[in-house]
Amino acid sequence: MARNFVQVGDTLTIPAPVAVSSGGVVIAGAIVGIAQGDAAQAAPVDVTTSGVWELSKVAADAFTLGAPVYWDADDELATSTATDNTKLGVAVEAAPADTGSLKVRLSGF
Repeated sequence: MARNFVQVGDTLTIPAPVAVSSGGVVIAGAIVGIAQGDAAQAAPVDVTTSGVWELSKVAADAFTLGAPVYWDADDELATSTATDNTKLGVAVEAAPADTGSLKVRLSGF
């Protein structure tokens, strides 16, 4: 293996951009992932940038398999609205309107 290898990179330890709770979405520039523990703003937090996660969503939004999923940071909900939101990944199963969550495969960065 090359001597300059650092880590696989599926989970990164970064300073929390804001206070985060375990399981919460973390967005730090182009890094998008899920917090693996609670952290105060600027404290180190492990952020997983891959995998499938169940997240709360805007109840009125419906998702089909493979539909893009965005994060509304103000409401802390997954949404189908791209405008002013950050892309998280894609829906890995359908999630009809009036449901409270969906399963998302993170796109990484």
